[in-house]
Order: sequence, then structure tokens, then C-alpha cells
Amino acid sequence: MEKGKGVMGSGQRWAVDFSDNSTAPSSRDILDPLGFTRASVDQDDSTVSRQKKDAESNWKAQKAWEVAQAPFKNLLMMGFMMWMAGNTVHLFSIGITFSALWQPISALQGVGKVFEPYKDSKVELLGPKLLFIALNLGGLALGVWKLNTLGLLPTHASDWVSSLPPAQEVEYSGGGIPI
Repeated sequence: MEKGKGVMGSGQRWAVDFSDNSTAPSSRDILDPLGFTRASVDQDDSTVSRQKKDAESNWKAQKAWEVAQAPFKNLLMMGFMMWMAGNTVHLFSIGITFSALWQPISALQGVGKVFEPYKDSKVELLGPKLLFIALNLGGLALGVWKLNTLGLLPTHASDWVSSLPPAQEVEYSGGGIPI
């Protein structure tokens, strides 16, 4: 047997003829039943596809709102962590505070990327984006408040000008027995 030749020997390749040469009646020759039109089947398909698109749009809108509300959970968790860290300046409280500042800033920089999977002509993303931005700004405000409670924000004139005396303490607390 020569190389490249089939079993048939004459060099013919397998071929399948799909043309219909039969004399039997085909489905095109049979009349449609009463009350049935082929256009209604096409309309049903378009209705089903429209319903699927509407369901997908509703799903995207729902997921966009869920993503927009996600910073609220982070806000509660970060507030609890800052409360647990206390009001003294030490490594843990500073780390938690800068984490509370960094997370909202990085989230605000990527708002477009966060909502990219939910873009659709039928889905309105303005509301979820505004909620996402507002919650992240709330997280940023929480971090700035913590910086202020730690005394790390320059809020008095003596923080800026070295010739001014520092601010007077409003309260003084002491305890124990003087010796």
C-alpha cells in the first residue's frame, strides 16, 4: 500500500452528500395546523430572549446595588477596630488609622473598575456609584476623625507657628495620694 492512499486505492476521499434527492414529501410541503403560524414561533423566541435580557439587566442592577453597599460593612468593621485600638498613639492604632484612610482612597480611585461588569444600556449605575462614593467618603471621614482623636492632625495655630505657645489643656485629671 502506498503512502497517502486510502484503502479504496483510487485516491478518493470520504465524502458525504447532504442534498435531498428523495421523492418523499418534506416538512415544507405539509401545511401548518390551524391557528399556527411560523411567525408566532419567531415572536415567542424574541419574547423569551427579551425576557432573558430583562432578567439579566435586573440581576446586574441588583448586584450593582450590593457592590455599592459593601463599604458599609467595611465602615462598621473599621470603626470597631479603631475603637478597640484606643486613643493612645502606638503602632497598632496608627496602623489601623492609616488602613482606614488607605482603603477608601484606593476604592475611590477604582470606582469605574468596580462597576465595569454591571455596565448595560438598561442598567442605571449613577445611584449605586454615588452611594459607593458616599460610603467611602464616610470611611475617609472616620479615618480623619481618628487622626484627630490621636492628636496627629494640626488643628491649632501652635502646630503651624513655632513661636506660639501650645493650646491650654481644658481638663486635667490626676489620681493617687500625693506624697
